[in-house]
Amino acid sequence: QVQLVESGGGTVQPGESLRLTCTIRGTGLERACIGWLRQAPGKEREGIAGISFRDDKTIYEEYAKGRFTISRDSATNKVYLQKDHLTSEEPAVYYCAADLTSYLHTVSVWYENWGQGTQVTVSS
Repeated sequence: QVQLVESGGGTVQPGESLRLTCTIRGTGLERACIGWLRQAPGKEREGIAGISFRDDKTIYEEYAKGRFTISRDSATNKVYLQKDHLTSEEPAVYYCAADLTSYLHTVSVWYENWGQGTQVTVSS
């Protein structure tokens, strides 16, 4: 069993930065792909970035390149998502998810294990 818990969400002002944390517990994580995804109101869930626990390689959706940074602390099994200069387009529920078998992707339907999500609101 794998458990994922997101933290770090909240209300931020436009232009501010945000770092989200995904704390992961469980077994069989050595070959996992961990992804960050988000769902804005009225929109489908979309992938942002993924990181492979096999080799720490990362992958980003095209819109996320240069805007988001995914990273990992292997000692604590935490995966981070950094976003600088938040805009009014960023508010959403942000999720982290684990795929224990696939190598590296951001495809929502391929992830088997999900956290509960953390809300990010951008407001001036």
